[in-house]
Amino acid sequence: MHRFVSCFALSLAVAPSLLAGDWNQFRGPAGNGHADAKLPTEWGTSKNVSWRKELPGLGWSSPVIAGEKVYLTTAVAQGEEYSLRALCLNVKTGDTVWDQEVFKQGADAPKPHKKNSHASPTPIVEGGKVYAHFGHMGTACLNANDGSKVWAKQELKYTPVHGNGGSPVLAGNHLIFSIDGTDKQAVIALDKATGTIAWQTPRNNKTGANPFSFSTPVLIKVKDQEQLVSAGSGVVMALDPKTGKEIWRATYGGGYSVVPKPVYANGLIYVCTGYNTANLVAVKPDGKGDVTATHIAFTVKKNVPLNPSILVIDDALYMISDNGVLSCLDAKKGTERWNERVGGNFSSSPLLADGLVYLLDEAGATTVFKPGESYEEIAKNKLSEKTQASCAVYGDALLLRTEKALYRIEKK
Repeated sequence: MHRFVSCFALSLAVAPSLLAGDWNQFRGPAGNGHADAKLPTEWGTSKNVSWRKELPGLGWSSPVIAGEKVYLTTAVAQGEEYSLRALCLNVKTGDTVWDQEVFKQGADAPKPHKKNSHASPTPIVEGGKVYAHFGHMGTACLNANDGSKVWAKQELKYTPVHGNGGSPVLAGNHLIFSIDGTDKQAVIALDKATGTIAWQTPRNNKTGANPFSFSTPVLIKVKDQEQLVSAGSGVVMALDPKTGKEIWRATYGGGYSVVPKPVYANGLIYVCTGYNTANLVAVKPDGKGDVTATHIAFTVKKNVPLNPSILVIDDALYMISDNGVLSCLDAKKGTERWNERVGGNFSSSPLLADGLVYLLDEAGATTVFKPGESYEEIAKNKLSEKTQASCAVYGDALLLRTEKALYRIEKK
């Protein structure tokens, strides 16, 4: 456990300044699904549920937490149009603090895929501001206390496929996200204070892959240099987050519609390459230029997820495939240690807390297992509500979003 704590502390060095307990972005403060918490292992519709809050509309953004407030986005149907909204709830009671319309979406907007929604990117919170991103529909900065708009930008139009998806990250003075539509593929940095474009770097992908993707970037530090790593169709790029200048890139053939967020551990960047058949590519991030031939440490082709991100714990890599096969790999070599059919279908990313891993499937069932040399199931819990969002953590409580509601789950 000491190695986990030191790794967690190191990863926070490149995360925004946070209050203890804040789960301010997709997959938590370090962006890797690690939580410093003792979560319950058993719950049900009436067991260990502190509150359940019905949510308006539909959105698959994951909840984020700062202080005693929970933030989410949603899309509320208004005839053939949608109201794209940000919500703030009291984390202790579930009561609505504010409900703010951010953008209007017309009836001519592209319809999302069944695994998507009009509000899928997870917001990010820092310094009393909430950054709500709706992909091709625009990006906004809101006051975290009352939801009032600080700025809202819709200049970055592009043609999406299946709707929006990837979440933003913060790096210094910039809010950074990926744009991967049919007509434009780039990594974009906005000035987080004003919303003006600070830089934009095109993917320049020549692999021939379908261009659209939905991945969330990750901020890492390699030899005292910060890198913003963004995966797209056929290519993963590392950029200087201050300037957008490309540091290195690696290509991986025909992969497209890339969803999982890359993970950095053991001196490697782990990237899932997307549809139609995903590979897991491990890249050494200390190169320059095109490093495809020199810096790919290994490639895994079996049971790689299309939608859930992976989880790395010390020298073990855990991944849950979309059709419910859990694999444990040697994170340094890529060799398989074991696999187990958990069952169910998965979109949510796994969570580590107090030495246990939580896997939430699309039917609302959560499998809890103990990572190790073999599969050891601890518990299986059912809410019987559809879900595709990833969980958040507040203290020793789990925040779990379903199609209709947000739950606070904790030992009682």
